[in-house]
Amino acid sequence: MAKKILLLGSGELGKEFVIACKRKGQYVVACDKYDNAPAMQVADERRVFSMLDGDALQKVVEEVKPDIIVPEIEAIRTEKLYDFEKAGIHVVPSAKAVNYTMNRKAIRELAHTELGLKTANYLYASTFEELKAAADKIGFPCIIKPLMSSSGHGQSKVDAAGELEKAWENACGGSRGDIMEVIVEQFIPFDYEITLLTVTQKNGPTLFCAPIGHVQKGGDYRESFQPRAMKPEHLKTAQQMAEKVTAALTGAGIWGVEFFVSEKEGVIFSELSPRPHDTGMVTLAGTQNLSEFELHCRAVLGLPIPEITQERQGASAVILSPVETTNPQYDGMEDVCAAQRTYLRIFGKPEAHVGRRMGVVVCWDEPTASQEALRDKCKSLAAKVVVR
Repeated sequence: MAKKILLLGSGELGKEFVIACKRKGQYVVACDKYDNAPAMQVADERRVFSMLDGDALQKVVEEVKPDIIVPEIEAIRTEKLYDFEKAGIHVVPSAKAVNYTMNRKAIRELAHTELGLKTANYLYASTFEELKAAADKIGFPCIIKPLMSSSGHGQSKVDAAGELEKAWENACGGSRGDIMEVIVEQFIPFDYEITLLTVTQKNGPTLFCAPIGHVQKGGDYRESFQPRAMKPEHLKTAQQMAEKVTAALTGAGIWGVEFFVSEKEGVIFSELSPRPHDTGMVTLAGTQNLSEFELHCRAVLGLPIPEITQERQGASAVILSPVETTNPQYDGMEDVCAAQRTYLRIFGKPEAHVGRRMGVVVCWDEPTASQEALRDKCKSLAAKVVVR
């Protein structure tokens, strides 16, 4: 049963995944472009290199000889994964899934054109002139994103033509990989947005976690809460859409499928990630019988998942760095640890940058408690932790 897992990307989500794998007796080699990344601190081995370097990636795979490759970030020479898969290495959830979801053009064409899922109107642009024409056609306000990025990097909401040049520069600067192309999306006046954690299994049905509500700033998650109340018909629609797109992408694992929900327009597909989702860190509060990381581990290893049950409600709030430092210190941890029904997670990143996510506070309460009060408590506690 023991497998050698090569983890591509060693951030905070990867760290929790490694912990789940180690609890199942697995051997993990964690990789990232910098040393002592969070997941490396709990893995068996580490490799430091740019995963956008196809030759370097090939060399590491030949050295490690993994049974399973688990991508955790977008900055990977993803086309190499097809070669590894053909050579008999299990790519999670599949080489197709990773390649499609790490390129907004590929996943949008699959979802909208091939599968007929409801999405925002969109166009592409590879030059500033094309961007101006696309924005004019889509209309203002609109959303501009790089085709390849994560955590909101390079994303802008543009309200008028005079803001396009800044948005173009932001998108180019926030792009990952070597694709300099953007997607221009219609702005959807949604009522709320959710992440629907969806689990596909090798030998079992597709399962769904309770919807997670979240708040983003600049496209990056700031807080999340579970369960997010929504109309049963909207939840059913979201589940049907999630099952359809994950089946088309193939493979087993957990997926973070994002939707906009509008009482007027219904459920609109936004994006998805073929791995644990940052908003899903709320499951570390024990909101479910199995956290998203345990679910991903089981799905990857082909272990059965008999059910996903909602045990209690939870909230998460991130801890951001206000400073640049190579030796981050944390004040206020005592205040958080003194709070009841609360967990503190410091990710252990060796460097802090302004706006970088350095930790998270998760809180939980009984199903009948006030969710608004729980969210306020969690955000208040997270604000007490100061990075210096």
